[in-house]
Amino acid sequence: MDRNDPGLRDAAVRLYDDFTHEHRDRRTLLRQMTALAGSAAAAEALILGIAASPAAAAQVDPADKRLITRKGGFKLADGSSVTGYFAAPRKAAGKLGAVMVIHENRGLQPHIEDVARRIALAGFFALAPDFLSSAGGTPADEDKARELIGRLDYDATITTAVAVVKRLGQRASGNGKVGTVGFCWGGALVDRVALAAGPALAAGVSYYGPAPDPAEAAKLQVPLLLHYAGKDTRVAQTAEPWVAALRAAGKPFEAFTYPGVDHAFNNDTSAERYDKAAADLAWQRTTAFLHQHLDT
Repeated sequence: MDRNDPGLRDAAVRLYDDFTHEHRDRRTLLRQMTALAGSAAAAEALILGIAASPAAAAQVDPADKRLITRKGGFKLADGSSVTGYFAAPRKAAGKLGAVMVIHENRGLQPHIEDVARRIALAGFFALAPDFLSSAGGTPADEDKARELIGRLDYDATITTAVAVVKRLGQRASGNGKVGTVGFCWGGALVDRVALAAGPALAAGVSYYGPAPDPAEAAKLQVPLLLHYAGKDTRVAQTAEPWVAALRAAGKPFEAFTYPGVDHAFNNDTSAERYDKAAADLAWQRTTAFLHQHLDT
């Protein structure tokens, strides 16, 4: 397989997307990729290029002296505990808004911790909860993490996320305003949390998240920023009706589709899917939107 052939590359990305989002097994993925690439070795190399790499360099060093970071647990109002990754500017000018960073369907990975650090450097208190806390935390095996994500009680997960939002809004050192940003599975959760949290949430940013039923649009009380990938036909099936319903209901939102890019275009640990130009533009829009709604 010529990895520079855009048609074959797109076919490979679609196969991997099916594997990660439709819970297909890895043997099926390898068999399909081998048929596409011509050999098992070429298939494995292709999968490695598309998949997120835990060893990829972070944009923000975990030891960056501009930040205070930690991993640990925290209690919610119902007495339950959630673990997560915290990041905040070491020198903050006044009280900061808080941002909940919601991970992909691989759980709380180093990439999401890096995103939390980027959010902190942008001038917010960031918390990336591990929504697999109740299952013992995110495992090292990404396939196992996806399996555990698929078993979660989704309504209970939304309830937990709303409880995290409310907890963040009560921080004594914060300004009381809370936003959220999420990616893929986390992007889908952003929309649901926005519907469930009401005024407790000040803003939500969803990256390529499958959208709710359009009938839910009338309930929205929270400003949303929605980022979509032009080649992401799977998510577009729900995103386009959602955007149309939000527009018809006169809700506060902005939606951008980035042409010619794949699902997960923001994830710089995926060599084949990351698109720097689209990711940089989406990030600029994200931080501006969060400052607009979270700053005092």
